[in-house]
Amino acid sequence: MDGILPVYKPAGMTSFDVIAQLRRLIHMKKIGHSGTLDPSVDGVLPIALGAATKAVPALMALGKTYTGEVTLGFCTETEDLDGAEVERVHLNQPFDETQVDAALASLTGTITQVPPMFSAVKVNGRRLYEYARKGETVERPSRQVTVYSFKRTSELKFDAESGVQTFTFEAKVSKGTYIRTLAVDVGRKLEVPAVMSQLTRIASGGFTLAQTLDLRELTPETATQAVAEHLRPIEYAYGDLPLVALTADQWDRVQHGRFLQLKQTTEKIGLTYQGVLKAVYQQADTLYRPDVMYLTNEGSPIDASH
Repeated sequence: MDGILPVYKPAGMTSFDVIAQLRRLIHMKKIGHSGTLDPSVDGVLPIALGAATKAVPALMALGKTYTGEVTLGFCTETEDLDGAEVERVHLNQPFDETQVDAALASLTGTITQVPPMFSAVKVNGRRLYEYARKGETVERPSRQVTVYSFKRTSELKFDAESGVQTFTFEAKVSKGTYIRTLAVDVGRKLEVPAVMSQLTRIASGGFTLAQTLDLRELTPETATQAVAEHLRPIEYAYGDLPLVALTADQWDRVQHGRFLQLKQTTEKIGLTYQGVLKAVYQQADTLYRPDVMYLTNEGSPIDASH
């Protein structure tokens, strides 16, 4: 099977756990995912099967949408509730909506983030969490990400006894954005410690929660059919990419990696043969050159309405 499978990852499982379970269910080795979800986070996890593993970068570029909760008043070493508490400040009075909404608004657009120590980012050949688990610190590379929107979705809830305040949010972000760090940065804007106390990814790679397949509901007997029913062609990873049907002569040229002269004006195009995506080509002056090849793709013919 070649294609994109939108899977629901429950809290308590790692992204690798999902892939391992899927491999056992459908007896397939060539499987990858687009964007790791922390074990405590649930939600949409697009899985690439077979030839579609080459489309993972395109899937990740489509962005992600999250809903979650921020708690003001304490922070942890992992920036979520999985880690040990490292600071607490009893809030004597609550922040008002204007203050919180201004903090969220200041964190939209193109911003610079420093990955948390408990993350999979590599520094000097080692994952940051490997340093963190040994109590070591290392300079972390900053990165630019885009926060398309970051909005509060609930009233502010203040617990005078515990001295914490919570609210829920929705965030639409580019690849590489750490929502945990966004939550902590809200606290920094308000000059108090903060933590991401809950998170769900409700959209990723163009898929929503309603489109996902929950592997917990499958058995070895039902898995193959259920996966086939939820599987989407590789071109879903490219959004609104224009598609061009190849002639037999053009298909022969593509198989040999040759450039093509086409009556197109877009930067990238998808090339199909007999209704199946076979390559993505990129504009190069007056010609189109190979960008990503899917010559072995034997997925279902592309829906003409796409």
